[in-house]
Amino acid sequence: MSALGRLVPHPVTSVLLLASWLLLQGSASPGHLLLGAALALGLPAFTRRFWPEWVPLSRPRALLAFVALVLWDIVLANFSVAVLVLGPARSLRPGFVRIPLDMENDFAITALANTVSITPGTVSAELSADRRHLIVHYLACDDEAALVETVKQRYEAPIKEIFGC
Repeated sequence: MSALGRLVPHPVTSVLLLASWLLLQGSASPGHLLLGAALALGLPAFTRRFWPEWVPLSRPRALLAFVALVLWDIVLANFSVAVLVLGPARSLRPGFVRIPLDMENDFAITALANTVSITPGTVSAELSADRRHLIVHYLACDDEAALVETVKQRYEAPIKEIFGC
């Protein structure tokens, strides 16, 4: 690893950390710039051993389409959850469903679990011991098979494409 790579192991993360720091402080004064830069360089360097190896994106444009899809699903799910929560209690039918996974890459599985969790009404509860099933808790579902198929088609398939799994 080069000297620059050791100093800035995750440059995008460092830039985002610095930008976030300055936005949170509401100031770009020299002191905030200096402290923000120290955090932006120090945190990724300090946590480098906890980060997975670099995962190359095989289809970066597909990532943009996937992010747009997930944002749209989050908006729609917020309305659905609001209707469920504000409606009669009998409309809530919580439960768990096992979603079989067609990928083995740790980063891709983590991306899928996080995508499911940020979509209102569902949350990733557990990864099976054999790493072949993601257990998902849902707030309300009439058809578990349809939920499994939705997660696999809308989320898992694009993630597999993006990361080349």
